Amino acid sequence: MAKTYKALSALLSYPSADLKAAAGEIAEVLDGEALLSPKAIAAIKLLIAEMADWDVYDLQERYVLLFDRSRTLSLNLFEHVHGESRERGPAMVDLVETYRAGGYDMAATELPDHLPILLEFMSTRPEAEALELLKDAGHIIAALAERLNRRETPYAAIMAALAEMAGLSKADEPVKELLCVADDDPEDLEALDDIWEEAEVTFGPDPNAGCPVTRDILAKMDPKATTQLAAAARN
Repeated sequence: MAKTYKALSALLSYPSADLKAAAGEIAEVLDGEALLSPKAIAAIKLLIAEMADWDVYDLQERYVLLFDRSRTLSLNLFEHVHGESRERGPAMVDLVETYRAGGYDMAATELPDHLPILLEFMSTRPEAEALELLKDAGHIIAALAERLNRRETPYAAIMAALAEMAGLSKADEPVKELLCVADDDPEDLEALDDIWEEAEVTFGPDPNAGCPVTRDILAKMDPKATTQLAAAARN
């Protein structure tokens, strides 16, 4: 079980005052476990430094612009391989069942395929199992690394480190296929309106929305098992 995954989960979560306060301890976790390469840790520390130094509202604005207003940068992994197709429902159900089999009941407002949620789960699993989960999502993460690198954002360092662990890069064919999709323009307000319109019919933790099978499973998740990702990095 590796706290590094928990630390990266926190860094990829919506910025908060708690996350800013934990920045130094997150860096200590990365250094202490040395699960990532020294080069990867050094690159991630640039983001950690910004987390500590920037105003929280500036951090939140950047986060929203990157991950909430750009579908091609979505941290919901199935968005990149299933979109709004029927395959996404069964895939979501399978992932929830994987969590449950590992004794992990999520009660977050995010979907099960949200990368910080997956990383949090990985931090509770044996090293070999966590690595297999990472490899399963490696092509998506490697594509995200390249897209974030194009935006010249330090968040790219997290994705690049995970892709390196998964043994994938932008040169691999599955990654190339994902990168064939043109990058979103977060300043394109018309496209943003389209995303909000589609969001009304996608499934999520709202018990009144989405795929009935997934909706029922998500609605039954145990709220007492919720995890605060930023705080978790300090434990």
